[in-house]
Amino acid sequence: MNLVKRNNTNGFPFVMDEIFKDLMGGTQYVNKVTAPVNIKETENNFLVELMAPGLKKEDFNVELNNDLLTISSEVKTEKTEGEEGKFTRKEFSFSSFKRSFTLPETVNQEAITASYDNGILKLTLPKKEEALPKEKRLIDIS
Repeated sequence: MNLVKRNNTNGFPFVMDEIFKDLMGGTQYVNKVTAPVNIKETENNFLVELMAPGLKKEDFNVELNNDLLTISSEVKTEKTEGEEGKFTRKEFSFSSFKRSFTLPETVNQEAITASYDNGILKLTLPKKEEALPKEKRLIDIS
């Protein structure tokens, strides 16, 4: 009895892999990096958490252009193993990602803060005063 691994998902990636097998060795070797993001809204702000383990805070580029918040990173590394002058193995690595978000009008763009800890980039986007919920009050009837 032969065991055959079956992929019940869309067959398109398999077709693309077959087409590009001769050119690039298949699409499975393409570096597909997208940093996952969580966005949470509270009464006072939005919290954006981007998971990017293994990076340093210097590896990030956070830009704000009008209402577009862009978070990107580009890391190039070179690992060398072997004797001096003769490589037994040499590896190059390159990874990058870019995520963009359109900010709502309620965000106070001047007060945005960011921190990086334990592989998670956290951005706090405070809401403008006029967007914060108002306390209920009683209105006297005259």
